[in-house]
Amino acid sequence: MSEHNTAHGTAHGTADAPAPVPLSGPRFATEPATLYREMRRDHGAVAPVVLDGDIPAWLVLGYRELHQVTGDPALFSRDSELWNQWEHIPADWPLLPMIGRKQPSILYTVGERHRQRAAMISHALEAVDPFELKAHAEQFADELIDGFCGKGECDIIADYAMMLPVRVLARIYGFPDEQGPGLVSAMNDMIDGRERALAGQQHLAGSMVGLLAAKHTAPGEDVASYMLQDPSGFTAEEVAQDLMVMMAAGHQPTADWIGNSLRLMLTDDRFAASLFGGRHSVAEAMNEVLWEDAPTQNVAGRWATRDTRLGDRHIRSGDLLLLGVGAANADPQVRTDASVLTGGNSAHFSFGHGEHRCPFPAQEVAEVIARTGIEVVLDRLPDIDLATPAAALTRRPSPWLRGLTDLPVRFTPTPAL
Repeated sequence: MSEHNTAHGTAHGTADAPAPVPLSGPRFATEPATLYREMRRDHGAVAPVVLDGDIPAWLVLGYRELHQVTGDPALFSRDSELWNQWEHIPADWPLLPMIGRKQPSILYTVGERHRQRAAMISHALEAVDPFELKAHAEQFADELIDGFCGKGECDIIADYAMMLPVRVLARIYGFPDEQGPGLVSAMNDMIDGRERALAGQQHLAGSMVGLLAAKHTAPGEDVASYMLQDPSGFTAEEVAQDLMVMMAAGHQPTADWIGNSLRLMLTDDRFAASLFGGRHSVAEAMNEVLWEDAPTQNVAGRWATRDTRLGDRHIRSGDLLLLGVGAANADPQVRTDASVLTGGNSAHFSFGHGEHRCPFPAQEVAEVIARTGIEVVLDRLPDIDLATPAAALTRRPSPWLRGLTDLPVRFTPTPAL
């Protein structure tokens, strides 16, 4: 019998081997670090897992193995058409938006066309003036804080972190400011994954089509116009797909980066001094979060283009490999001591690796928005403090993204600007 069981043709485990791990359940929210350690202990660097509906996959837990998978697109492809499980996937499978088939966006394009699309996105984002970007982030941060600063308390996730990134992105992409609030609602509905998720996705898609039609007629100094003017000859539909990916990938992880960093600074004594005027520790807290509490925990995925071996596992052609970002960042073989978190060490996987990593200009945009968002809060509300015990804070129940459900804070009421 092969290492896979044969439930869906490719499987995992023999009679004497530990059973595959369901990639769901509360422990991904409550104690992921412990869960990943147990998976590494029981299964090694590459663990068999099952997705919703008992669909088998592999979770790559090892740092070196993840480096290998993301660095070899010929063997581990981004082309989801290769998956050997499609015949078992129902039309209403809840993970389809994440592992979609025949999606024309940059996420699933491979080879030379992918390199052209990545270059188009990078060039468009590089054209954004970093000083203007910071000014936009400061303006929207101040407007949001004006909405609650007189109350002396708020939920910094719902009232601030989940509002800021998409407003800034909407402006630099070229949307009129009055469309910003609707885009915030649509994006957050999509992320919630509940009954309004599809309506949110449709609102976002329709907004992108309208934006590109307007920019085709009257181009501006904005990301959408730069992408439409790219000489590689992408269609408006391709540009719209990539803008939707950029909006989704830029908003939620950045919102969680803000929330997770503020949680760390409000609960860890090492950062207490920085809450009273220090700036140095904001960058340290943000970097530590990327190692210890990464907004993106697990990513789907890569598909094996042929039979191979990885981490002492037999990987069959068409098998799905999930990228265990959170687990790999904590791999004890590379994390030998805490010094890895200091001095700006950014060898984590939180922005990915290889040709499908987050483009460097997109990383810079996210960092400017997140850092500005955190600094403006600390400047405006200098005595901000948790309004609930740290142990009572809860996470969204997702194995994919790691963010707080809420972060109640209190502060001395101050007048709006």
